[in-house]
Amino acid sequence: MKVADPAGHGFDPARLARIDAFLRAKYLDTGLLPHAQLLVARDGQPLHFFSEGAAREGGARVDDGTLFRIASMTKPVTSIAFMMLVEEGLVAVDTPVHHVLPEFKGVGVYNGGGAGVPFVTKPTDQPMRMVDLLRHTAGLTYGFQNRTNVDAAYRELELETLPGAKHSLDEFVALLGTLPLEFSPGTSWNYSVATDVLGAVVERVSGMKLDAFFAARIFEPLGMRDTFFRVPERELDRLADCWTMHPKRGRVMYDRAAESRWAQEVRFLSGGGGLVSTSADYHRFNTMLLNGGALAGARIVGRKTLDLMTRNHIPGNGDLAGWSKSMFSEAANAGTGFGLGFAVNLDPVRTMIPGSAGEFYWGGLFSTAFFVDPQERVTMTFMTQLSPSSTYPIRREIKTMIYAALT
Repeated sequence: MKVADPAGHGFDPARLARIDAFLRAKYLDTGLLPHAQLLVARDGQPLHFFSEGAAREGGARVDDGTLFRIASMTKPVTSIAFMMLVEEGLVAVDTPVHHVLPEFKGVGVYNGGGAGVPFVTKPTDQPMRMVDLLRHTAGLTYGFQNRTNVDAAYRELELETLPGAKHSLDEFVALLGTLPLEFSPGTSWNYSVATDVLGAVVERVSGMKLDAFFAARIFEPLGMRDTFFRVPERELDRLADCWTMHPKRGRVMYDRAAESRWAQEVRFLSGGGGLVSTSADYHRFNTMLLNGGALAGARIVGRKTLDLMTRNHIPGNGDLAGWSKSMFSEAANAGTGFGLGFAVNLDPVRTMIPGSAGEFYWGGLFSTAFFVDPQERVTMTFMTQLSPSSTYPIRREIKTMIYAALT
C-alpha cells in the first residue's frame, strides 16, 4: 500500500516504526498472533502500513489484498444503514421496535423461570425503541455470555449469528420475540444481538435484503469492492485463516480459509457480525466517517446525523462502567460512553489511554479494531484473526503507541 511521508502529516516516523518492532517481537515472532496488519491515516491519507505474518498456515504473507472476517465491525455499517433510512423519513430513532417488527409486541422482562421451567415475565417500563437497538440498551443478550437463564434459552434455540447459523433473519427475530428481555429497555447496557435485530429493521423498512442494501447504498458508492457477507469463490484465495484460543491447547484453527464457512451460502445475514473486508476497504469507511458522512463525492449520511451518532446516548451521560451488565464487549468500560453504533471516548483520563474526547471506535470478535479521532483527524484500522478479542491487550497497546507518535 502506498503511504505518504508521516513527518509531513504530524507523525514521528521513528515512533511509528516502533509499533512494527513491537508487534513483531511480542506477537508475531512468538506465535501469539498468526499475522497482523495496521493502517494509520491522517485526514484520510494513509501514513503507515504494517503487514506481516502468514495469511494461511504455511502460506503466503498477508498483504493489502488479504480478506479478514471483521465480525462486530459490521455493527457500525448496519447502524449507518439504519440512519440513512431515518434521514429519508421512513423511521425514527425513537420509533418503537414493534412498529416495524411486530414480533416484539408485548415482549416482557424476565421475572423468573427458565432451565426447564416456563418463563415468568413482567411488563417493560417503556417500549423497546430503535435507540435501544443502536446503543445496546434493548434488554437483549448474546447466548455465549453464559450469565443468565435468558442467554441459556438463546443457546437452546440456537440463536447463532455467525456463518452456519440455522435460522434466517426473520426466523431469528420471531424466536427472539418469544423470549423475555434481560431488563427493561433503556435501564441498562448489555452487548447483544441488538444490531442483528437492527439489520432486520433495515430490511423491513427498505424492502431490500441487507446484503443488497449494503452493496447498493454503502459499498458501491464508497468504492468498497472487497466487503461482503459471503466471499466469492474467485476471491477465496485471498481470505486469511482464522484462529481461536483453546484453554489447554493454545492457538488452534477456527476456520480454515480454503473451506471457510464465510464462503458458503449465507442463510443468516448478520448485521451484528457477518462481514468480511480488507484494511483498505474499511479505511474508506473510516474516512467517510471522519469526513462527516461523505467520501469522494458520495454522501452516505449527513454531517449532523453523524454528529448525533457519535455523541454519548447512555442516559444521564453515563459510561459503560456504571451501565454495563455484559461479560464481553469490544470496549473498555471507564470513561466510555456509547452512541448510535459506536463506543465514544468521554474522558481519556478515565480510560487511562491516550486519546481524544469525542473519538469513536469499535472492534470485532477476531481482534480486529478501528478508531476515528475527529479532533486529531486520525484513523486506525487493525486486522488479525484470533478470537476472543480479549485474549491480548493489543488494541490498547497499539492505540497508545499511535498517539505517542503524534508530534
